[in-house]
Amino acid sequence: MGTTYEPGFKEQAVKFAYETTPSKAAQDLGVPLNTLYGWMRKARLHGEGAHVGSGNKRPASNSESTQYLKRISELEKAVQILKDALSFFVGSQRK
Repeated sequence: MGTTYEPGFKEQAVKFAYETTPSKAAQDLGVPLNTLYGWMRKARLHGEGAHVGSGNKRPASNSESTQYLKRISELEKAVQILKDALSFFVGSQRK
């Protein structure tokens, strides 16, 4: 099993990576670079509370909600396109 890091350590490591470079931060902190990149990605996606402890569920973030709303909008547009196409074909058959 891998090393477990405290949420506070992860947050500080991400801050340090942005102040220097990810590779320097990973080397100085003794953390695998890919692990640090993962933490940075979580911080970017979820902001505060990105590094919750193991077994603790993160509340739905604004970016997650935004993704769902965007998907709903896309599906609504697709439904409207299908309705318009159906209307067009039904209308062309009546002529």
